[in-house]
Amino acid sequence: MSKQLPQSTHDLHPSERRFLRAVQELGHGRFESLRILRGELVLDPWPTTVRSVKFGSASPNRPLPRSADFELKDPAAEFFAYVRTIEVGVMRVLEVRGGLPFAMEVADYPAPQAAQNDLSPVQS
Repeated sequence: MSKQLPQSTHDLHPSERRFLRAVQELGHGRFESLRILRGELVLDPWPTTVRSVKFGSASPNRPLPRSADFELKDPAAEFFAYVRTIEVGVMRVLEVRGGLPFAMEVADYPAPQAAQNDLSPVQS
């Protein structure tokens, strides 16, 4: 797992690029119940997405889309660097403001506890 801050979208894993696009499209709101395994976001199933909507605002709640490759702003770089340090965990809430990660609540579990905390696939 990398502790180095990613500098651009080129430095991101495919799952990170996909999630960053969703963060930008959300604009303002939050993601809930996002699993993390071996420092990578688990996007299947997709986390719950809650959009914040303001009425009477002069500007739209969503930022304009960006090109595919660009330099990451500090909040995005710090977010992905932090996620990469987690072996097994659940991001309970990721708050998004202005199309960027703003704050999060994360439950970080030691790897052996993963099965006890519903992070492992369900066995039939």
